[in-house]
Amino acid sequence: MPISVRLPNDMEQRLSELATQTGRKKSFYIKEALMNYLEDLEDIYYAEKTLADIKAGRERVISMREMEKSLGLEEARD
Repeated sequence: MPISVRLPNDMEQRLSELATQTGRKKSFYIKEALMNYLEDLEDIYYAEKTLADIKAGRERVISMREMEKSLGLEEARD
C-alpha cells in the first residue's frame, strides 16, 4: 500500500546519501526504521497497559519464588 511522507530536507538528504552509499533503495531504510520503531512502540504500549491493569487490580504480580513453585521448580533453585 503506497504511503506518502514528507521528510525534512536534512533527513531526506541523509537518507539519500545512505541509499547511494549502500546501493539500496530509500524505501528499504524507511521500512527498516518503521519496523524497529513500531516494535518499540508496541512494547511500550503493552508495558503501559499491563502496568495500568496491575494498578487497577485486573492483573496480579507474583514473585519469582511463587512462579518457580507454581511450575514445580523450587527445588532446582537450591
